[in-house]
Amino acid sequence: MQVEQRVKELVEEKIADRADLFIVRIKMLKNGVLEILLDGDNGISIEDCVGVSKHVGFHLEEENVIENAYRLEVSSPGIDGGLLSLRQYAKNIGRNVRVKLVDGGKHEGKLVNATETEIVIAETIKEKGKKAEVKEVVFSMDQIRETKVLISFS
Repeated sequence: MQVEQRVKELVEEKIADRADLFIVRIKMLKNGVLEILLDGDNGISIEDCVGVSKHVGFHLEEENVIENAYRLEVSSPGIDGGLLSLRQYAKNIGRNVRVKLVDGGKHEGKLVNATETEIVIAETIKEKGKKAEVKEVVFSMDQIRETKVLISFS
């Protein structure tokens, strides 16, 4: 069984009674770090991360799933982390985002909708000599390299 698959099973087992929590990503990095990114519809606490870390770490050691030395890191994606899952997009509808496209283009606007195949943002278009206009722009998920929530301090 692949390490990531077993870790996913262990995390799902631990958060089964918490419908508000979800897995963003599980990845064994080349530097020996086993990264588990979790999020929640209303955020995630340090206690949640610690609980998952202890549960996963215990079972990985007991089952000897990983033969080499590794470091287990359980955290939220963080304020500067990009949106990686549909559930993250859904919880951020109504917030301002920056979308970087595969072709190098960049767009900013309010996230209006998200599905498994596309997102919609309301982007303010400013043309010289004209009044700024808000247009809804649709991007397919395969066009998107990265989407980040813009933090506003106003």
